[in-house]
Amino acid sequence: MIDSKIIKKEKIYLPNVSRETLRELEDFSKSILNKNKKINLISLSTEKSINTRHIYDSAQTIDFINKNDIKVCTDLGSGAGLPSIVLGILMKSKKPDFKVIFYEKSYHKSNFLKEMVKKFKLEAKICKKNIFEEKNLVTDVIICRAFKPLPVIFEIATKNFKNFKYIVIYLGKSGKKILKDVSMRWKFDLEQMKSLTSEESSVVKISNLKKKNG
Repeated sequence: MIDSKIIKKEKIYLPNVSRETLRELEDFSKSILNKNKKINLISLSTEKSINTRHIYDSAQTIDFINKNDIKVCTDLGSGAGLPSIVLGILMKSKKPDFKVIFYEKSYHKSNFLKEMVKKFKLEAKICKKNIFEEKNLVTDVIICRAFKPLPVIFEIATKNFKNFKYIVIYLGKSGKKILKDVSMRWKFDLEQMKSLTSEESSVVKISNLKKKNG
């Protein structure tokens, strides 16, 4: 969907995306920067590169989300709404009934998510709850960015969710080792995509997740 040439542009540009959608992504980017003056949504060191570091980084997961059987995406530790506000904006014209569920414990960050959902007219639900205390959750995709270590996410997926199709998660430069370590205790199918915004990172799709030996 995006490539290294595109992300060098100062303004947000994505192929096959309407001008209205691009304006909304720009607006979301500005909203994060404005709110970041009051609460910590993103690191100050990434403000100048927000489009590459956060907006494009979030947008690249659309290839895992824009599927016929995907209608609900649950974002764990949502923070500023990265990646799921971006995904919600991108999916609006593709699938109007696409829904995002946010789990964010912070009062102020939850309020920011509510503002963004209303502003961009997204089909969404904001849960200001501790995901570890929730049970029997149902979704199509579990997605998280800079939330918890992979083994913890696997535990949440299998213990707190009654049903899900797959997990989408970002891994850094130690991604290979992390996947090797978790494969000692877990069985899963893996689809991996090299990150378009960081040479050391990747985005992975985990499906058919089961703990070994029961």
